[in-house]
Amino acid sequence: MRCISLFSLAVLCVSVAQAAENNVKPPVRVPLADPFILLEGDTYYAYGTHHAHGIPVATSTDLKTWKIGQGRSKEGVALHKDDSYGDRDWFFWAPEVYKVNGKFHMYYSSNEHVCVAVADHPLGPFKQEKKEPMLPEKAIDNTLFIDDDGKPYMFFDRFNDGLNVWSIELTDDCLAVKPETYRYCIRAYQPWELKAGRVNEGSFVVKHKGLYYMTYSGNGYTSHDYGIGVAVADNIGGLWKKYDHNPVLQRCGGLVGVGHHSFFKDKEGKLRIVFHAHDSETKIHPRRMFIGSVIFKPIPGQPDQLTLTYDFDAVLSE
Repeated sequence: MRCISLFSLAVLCVSVAQAAENNVKPPVRVPLADPFILLEGDTYYAYGTHHAHGIPVATSTDLKTWKIGQGRSKEGVALHKDDSYGDRDWFFWAPEVYKVNGKFHMYYSSNEHVCVAVADHPLGPFKQEKKEPMLPEKAIDNTLFIDDDGKPYMFFDRFNDGLNVWSIELTDDCLAVKPETYRYCIRAYQPWELKAGRVNEGSFVVKHKGLYYMTYSGNGYTSHDYGIGVAVADNIGGLWKKYDHNPVLQRCGGLVGVGHHSFFKDKEGKLRIVFHAHDSETKIHPRRMFIGSVIFKPIPGQPDQLTLTYDFDAVLSE
């Protein structure tokens, strides 16, 4: 499903028009790209790309209004470059945070390498005990997946044949890789993915009814046609088969540059998606955070079909 309904879009346009007529400022969308949301206790924690010196975090109790700059590290971020591998400004992005063995693990990209840092609290400060990447080669967009048997895997992007998705097994503590377990997953070949480079990136994996569903972004992130596709496998090692009707989310609700995303469960147990889009049709930055739903649609005689919707904007509270 690529767009919200025409009725919902009309309501959104009317609301903006009424706000302008009444001299009311429209809401300010949360400036987080490559977003990830963690629910811990009664609080949602959103992490993303936005700060020159590390990884920022925002908090919310309802998913709609957010406060940013709540991190416990330097400059109000969750992870600061002084505690991480890499020291280049604006080269920290695509964080994901998981609770593993009572600690919070942040998987993120720094200086075009994949890293992991640990903290005792979702607000940080996240730190690397050893300031080094998880892989020796250039790689980005690492995400954690733990299978039903407890075995952990990391999915990530490699810079070969364009940008494509690979996986690797992790050690039991989820802090290091097993170098002999590299597996190729997917590359860009569908026509919609080739409008702006050869890019498959920002993968996220969930398991549903015994099948593995990988969502990923296609095209370069600066493109209006940045979008989200789906690939499915019956084994964690592949083979991964892409949907013929990809992309499943693109140019929705008047947004462009719709992509890099992750899934999470809300307080009601509903599976959600958080993704970013461009600031406008004429400006890429700052990219903004939006929230939708993940729906597995039953198809007679076939595996459930994964669909995505755009439900509402995430906005900054005053």
